[in-house]
Amino acid sequence: MPSSDETKPAASTGGVQSLERAFALLENMADAGGETGLSELAASSGLPLPTIHRLMRTLVACGYVRQQANRRYALGPRLIRLGEAAARPLSTWARPHLARLVDGSGETSNMALLDGDEVVYVAQVPSRHAMRMFTEVGRRVLPHTTAVGKSLLAQRPEEEVRALLARTGMPALTEKTITDPDVFMGALAEVRAEGYAVDDNEQEIGVRCIAVSVPGSPTPAAISVSGPAGRVTEAATEKLVPLLQDVARALSDSLNTTQSGQSGQSGPPA
Repeated sequence: MPSSDETKPAASTGGVQSLERAFALLENMADAGGETGLSELAASSGLPLPTIHRLMRTLVACGYVRQQANRRYALGPRLIRLGEAAARPLSTWARPHLARLVDGSGETSNMALLDGDEVVYVAQVPSRHAMRMFTEVGRRVLPHTTAVGKSLLAQRPEEEVRALLARTGMPALTEKTITDPDVFMGALAEVRAEGYAVDDNEQEIGVRCIAVSVPGSPTPAAISVSGPAGRVTEAATEKLVPLLQDVARALSDSLNTTQSGQSGQSGPPA
């Protein structure tokens, strides 16, 4: 049985404290790369070990966490089903905004989230050009190779980003991929200063991508346009960045309006 302090309402939200704590632990595990120990969770969450142990035991029983042979905990397979189900309406809400990006840029537009140590593409509207970029929805890539990844990591604390880079190893996909953590941190500083990120032949030779984060999104998200480097030039960036930022603000408004209307069972925006 949960202790009485875990079932009382949370002062900050009026919700159930044990639920808030359990979801916070899952997010801490995701930030740590999907696997962690109790002592690490105690350090990152600030919760007492007995409370963490009770919550983790419940999450294990429900299949949302699994305990490994080394007694460390890993995110469980039932979360995959939840994530896939959540991505479907998110894609529906994003598509009209991505279509506006395609209309304004002529290039393929994407929306991506940071899931653990990887970027996952959750929505796309393709360019109408015969020669265009195509990224399968659901595809996962390492964030240091992409403009959307840079946009997402630029919002995170430096120590968290460096830990992620250490886990992934920053493999080179092309000769232009950034593989040095210090150089990458410098690139993120430029993203924060300029308000946008660039993948300049770093994931695939001949492909250039411009991305911005979605401000105030309920979950950290980024949108991008990508195309042949001969079309998505530095000169074109001056036009693309204001368009991306405008669409990102509109998408954020849409997502937050939808989230606030969930209790009323509202559907996706028209």
